[in-house]
Amino acid sequence: MSALPSTDGLTRSERLDRLPFTRKHGRLLGTSGIGWALDAMDVGLISFVIAALAQQWQLTSIEASWIASIGFVGMAIGATVGGLLADRIGRRSVFALTLLVYGIATGASALVGSLAALLVLRFVVGLGLGAELPVASTLISEFAPKKIRGRVVVWLEAFWALGWILAAVIGTFVVSASDDGWRWGLAIGMAPALFSIVVRWGMPESVRYLLAKGRVDEAERTVREFEAAAGIPEPAGPSRETQMTDASPSARTEPAASAASPAASARAATELAASEPKLSIWSPTLRRRTIALWTVWFCINFSYYGAFIWIPSLLVEQGFSLVRSFEFTLIITVAQLPGYAAAAFLIEKWGRRPTLTVFLIGSACAAAWYGTASTEAMIIAAGCTLSFFNLGAWGALYAIGPELYPTNVRGTGTGAAAGFGRIASIIAPLAVPFLIAGSGSIALFGVFALAFAIAAIAAWTLPEQRGKPLS
Repeated sequence: MSALPSTDGLTRSERLDRLPFTRKHGRLLGTSGIGWALDAMDVGLISFVIAALAQQWQLTSIEASWIASIGFVGMAIGATVGGLLADRIGRRSVFALTLLVYGIATGASALVGSLAALLVLRFVVGLGLGAELPVASTLISEFAPKKIRGRVVVWLEAFWALGWILAAVIGTFVVSASDDGWRWGLAIGMAPALFSIVVRWGMPESVRYLLAKGRVDEAERTVREFEAAAGIPEPAGPSRETQMTDASPSARTEPAASAASPAASARAATELAASEPKLSIWSPTLRRRTIALWTVWFCINFSYYGAFIWIPSLLVEQGFSLVRSFEFTLIITVAQLPGYAAAAFLIEKWGRRPTLTVFLIGSACAAAWYGTASTEAMIIAAGCTLSFFNLGAWGALYAIGPELYPTNVRGTGTGAAAGFGRIASIIAPLAVPFLIAGSGSIALFGVFALAFAIAAIAAWTLPEQRGKPLS
């Protein structure tokens, strides 16, 4: 660690960027990742609950579709509002609040006795789920060392696979075990409410957010904690680093403020942050990347949720038993892990744009293959291939999103893209029954393949951000 250069003359953002990955980074990643996995567990679990309730409550395909889609309505709203709140009250606070909201609502869902009550609670669950995901990826992006930022965000996204595998395990061994199994499965979903306490008190707030709000002392304290974890001793005297906010390049030309009082430093930072132009995600500088990012989000949501929410039910319709279909889904889900591992490696070797594009093309081919699968071996092989490429694409997408926007609209930009994508996740589960009835599974997965292909084209137009500091 002694080989690290002096902190003199570096902004706080640069001091974070040049650090190695430490145990403190690991704890932050682990804490955020557990929240991410709990998110995935909830989203994945509902696909098993739908399959069970369709039999127990004699639901029509449209009613079953709404159980999934109403949650995505909440997620669309939650993602947009959550991103806005993250830029106003902080990443950590929004992260903890969203875990609490959807954890309590999921637990309450276990007690419902009617479809209407379940739909209301699933909407509330969606509000929390939608807000949490873009906020978590933004927080991790703002702490991860620059050289491996993309890889760290993909590691975060890999927790999604762990959560979905957990959902498949619960579905296979709890939901299918008895008529009340789906209630016990949802009761387990209360875990995020308890975990929110850990998040609120155990995670640091984003340094870049603190600086944008003029909270200089808190930002400096957090940076020094991460430096200490890397073996960099605390300066003996006042820091020679500029006391102005890191949000502006002009801050680097300001004279050092070591002689100034903390209050004066904070006022200076606040004034400079206030004077910075607040770019809109639709400004001429950012408009093109916003359109491309929204296109990718929409298409990948449509195909992913259209396929994976319905796979257990589609397998039952093909003649497999409920237990057997759940077992197939569990096997297919495990293939997500190597997909994330490959994306995490390639995203720093190839770059963000090539990795995302290649994995989307692979997803398109896999979706087309799955649509023609008829035997058990083909279903599992095509499903595993779809899991591998699709979830690798998700990892790359979450890595590239926060890097496209400056600090004061980073949460807004990632949240708005996620919110727009959730519109597709609302449409997809509702469209599946009509596409299946009209043209069968070949046409259904052909549509999913086309959506992945469009996403790949849009992804290639995004700017490459590998190795670049966050603006």
